[in-house]
Amino acid sequence: VELVESGGGSVQAGGSLRLSCAASEDNNSTYCMGWFRQARGEEREGVASIDSKGTTRYPASMKGRFTISKDNAKNTLYLQMNNLKPEDTAMYYCAAVWGRWVGCIPDATYFRDFGQGTQVTVYS
Repeated sequence: VELVESGGGSVQAGGSLRLSCAASEDNNSTYCMGWFRQARGEEREGVASIDSKGTTRYPASMKGRFTISKDNAKNTLYLQMNNLKPEDTAMYYCAAVWGRWVGCIPDATYFRDFGQGTQVTVYS
């Protein structure tokens, strides 16, 4: 399954961006999808996850400014990011695994497929 992210760019601190992730197919009604990010020289970290029941999960550090959602009709995952800060600068990746949703959390080991990423740069 191909995942294609879009919506990244450069934004001033305090601004907002909405990332999108289009999945090439979705033949399974159960899934877990998520967003991850990796800054230069840093390890990849989870941002958010959503399962086929609609349950969303965020690491404590991501709560409040990031919102994950999915449009099932369009088979597209979103990440709304508000009040962006320079430390949010990173490559953002979409991830998915189909056929399972129990235990869906923004942990990279849970996912099978990852997109190529979209760059987000926040300047002060």
